[in-house]
Amino acid sequence: MALYLDAGTTYSKIISTNETVDRLSPVKIRENMNYYLLESKRLKDFDLNIKSACGHMTGSDIHENEIIALAKGAKKYIEDNATVLDLGSRDAKWISFKDGKFSDMDWNMSCASSTGATVEMLLKFYDLDVSDLKFNTEKFNITCGIFGLEKIMDSISNGEDASVAVSKFVHGIAYNAWNFAKKPEKLYLSGGFCENKCLVDSLKNYCEVVLIGRFVLCEGLIDE
Repeated sequence: MALYLDAGTTYSKIISTNETVDRLSPVKIRENMNYYLLESKRLKDFDLNIKSACGHMTGSDIHENEIIALAKGAKKYIEDNATVLDLGSRDAKWISFKDGKFSDMDWNMSCASSTGATVEMLLKFYDLDVSDLKFNTEKFNITCGIFGLEKIMDSISNGEDASVAVSKFVHGIAYNAWNFAKKPEKLYLSGGFCENKCLVDSLKNYCEVVLIGRFVLCEGLIDE
């Protein structure tokens, strides 16, 4: 059995070939492959023999470049001309292809205040579920996440429902992500935000969106 790990800041994605991982239940099963999702803080509870890994929380010397993993994993999902955005808990990165070949990329690792971890924090603080967030035509302009949080608090103190205020914040994240990826007409979205309908619907306000899921980097680690 070979194990492949994308160890994100909040959640880790694992793919095993041929066999199951003890004490874990697969979230998806494909021919000869099982897909697992678990909180990264639980990684230390498992003695995993990892063949290849990427992500902030790998905790080992086996480490692949995330941009390369994203490019390789996305290839089977995209057209020859495409932009792929991976929007996660800690950072955002995108890569574009032209005629099926690498064309351009960028990776924002310096400011994670407007990515998944901030949204998770807001949901816990205001006792909200991600399903409570709905696309709102208004958005908070959040060039800085700290100022975005200030706008949320001001909005709520003025009587706005917390779910509405956070939805506007998420719309701002979507707008920033689209701009960061150079405003493509069509965007392939990877990462945990694929499961945030408010973010996806907000992105659709600016471009066509194709969801390719949160296991793309992990799939890009598999060579065979």
